[in-house]
Amino acid sequence: MTEKNPVVQMQTSMGDITIELDAEKAPITVKNFLAYVQDGFYEGTIFHRIIGNFMVQGGGMTADMKEKKNKAPIKNEADNGLCNVRGSIAMARTQVVDSATSQFFFNVVDNDFLNHKSKTPAGYGYAVFGKVTQGMEVLDTIRQVKTGTKGYHQDVPVEPVTIDKVTLVDAE
Repeated sequence: MTEKNPVVQMQTSMGDITIELDAEKAPITVKNFLAYVQDGFYEGTIFHRIIGNFMVQGGGMTADMKEKKNKAPIKNEADNGLCNVRGSIAMARTQVVDSATSQFFFNVVDNDFLNHKSKTPAGYGYAVFGKVTQGMEVLDTIRQVKTGTKGYHQDVPVEPVTIDKVTLVDAE
């Protein structure tokens, strides 16, 4: 089967990031992410949690740290064989295994401890659903911004880093 993977371009206030989504190994997650993309949901959201030697998280909060209304949570596909390595994109979630909605994170280093290890809640892991093909230097710039605390939220950029637009570019 030679179906092409969808490719999206994420325009941020610090530059563009191109992401190839893995529709074969993470079909539910990719479909969910693309539904948010097609709705324009990510426009005007921020990267609200940045930990320089770990990851850059976004896709759910506005610049004033208000959470946007999400669609229903999806099944966690962390057992798909994809790993949380530098440059991968994965779904953020709560302690509940199947709780991912719109938020995602980019791994800026290899985070093996986030990979699927077992079917238990503690071992389930975080579902990787794609990888950065261009713009890793943009993420390396974003991961170095100054962060602080806003309300109950920690590791929030002092100056908002916005997601201006996410568009489906192509099926590669």
